[in-house]
Amino acid sequence: MNRSTKLGASVAGALLVLGTVLAGGGTSTASPAAQAPQEDEVVAAMQRDLGLTADQVRTRLRQESTATAAEPAARTAAGAAFGGSWFDAKTGKLVVGVSTSDAAVHAAVRATGATVVRAGQPLAALDAAKAELDTVTAPAGVAAWRVDPRRGGLVVTVRKGGDVGDFLAEARALGPVVVEEVTSAPATFAAGTVGGDPYYINGNTRCSIGFSVHGGFVSAGHCGGANSSVAGWDGSWMGNFAGSSFPGNDYSFIRTGGGWWNVPVVLGWGTVSDQLVRGSAEAPVGSSVCRSGSTTHWHCGTILAKNETVNYAQGAVHQMTKTSVCAEPGDSGGSFITGDQAQGVTSGGWGNCSSGGETWFQPVNEILGAYGLSLLTA
Repeated sequence: MNRSTKLGASVAGALLVLGTVLAGGGTSTASPAAQAPQEDEVVAAMQRDLGLTADQVRTRLRQESTATAAEPAARTAAGAAFGGSWFDAKTGKLVVGVSTSDAAVHAAVRATGATVVRAGQPLAALDAAKAELDTVTAPAGVAAWRVDPRRGGLVVTVRKGGDVGDFLAEARALGPVVVEEVTSAPATFAAGTVGGDPYYINGNTRCSIGFSVHGGFVSAGHCGGANSSVAGWDGSWMGNFAGSSFPGNDYSFIRTGGGWWNVPVVLGWGTVSDQLVRGSAEAPVGSSVCRSGSTTHWHCGTILAKNETVNYAQGAVHQMTKTSVCAEPGDSGGSFITGDQAQGVTSGGWGNCSSGGETWFQPVNEILGAYGLSLLTA
């Protein structure tokens, strides 16, 4: 990205330069008058990555926004019988699992605009089973495990040929289990020092900024330990890790200084206009999501699963969200965003952006809560 942009006379010009400074992990934005072109760019990116027409993308974005807004009310209406929720791209509706046949509960959930399906057990029971499995040390042959409300049990992802029998036996003792096979191991997406639009940790690791918060920004925990020094894209000191957690979690808080300041935007890398961040409403499984990172820039996909435990070589990381978005080394810590709502920071995955892959993110609301932070919003 060209870093020689001059201050313009307009507010939009000022925001562009502010975003350029933050883009030591990278962000800027357009003025309100530029929203129509910005929308067209987002539509084009989703057409490329999701294989949809422009009309299908616009329809889906409207439907996902409605589903995201309805989910909290639907969850409340289901009460203790809530069996999970997801966005159904075929019907364009929020789907809510309910573990009771009580007609009044079904009616209350439908009143929120959601479709109701019968769930074998409440989500709380599935989460409890997974929490118990999280206490088990997984062998290298186990890649990940998660709750899947649509299948009504735990899904354990294993690598072909791995010795995973004992782990699967412990999982099956907790409830229904579905086994998936993969051929490669998940890995984090940090990288050595290379060009681009990064931030650098102790001079030898490159990662990507996630989201601006009051006082700094959040990113991935595996990028650096507490008190590690951080330099921006221009090599100048920009702050230090005020908190970092990995494994177990994969998140960090970098407190900025040295004249750096923060703005509520995500860099579009010329693929789309830079995106304003207006909140952090959690999108349902099945929703579209896009990622910005310093290596592969802007890519989109869908949310595949939530509350997955990923078994990296360094140890297991819990409560991750799985996506079909690709990523590569150096993208770690970068932003996952749906519409103008922050979703999380890039952790790791497998594959690449040439042949495809899957990537996990650590949900941003968990990071904000862990460090008592407030998301910077437009």
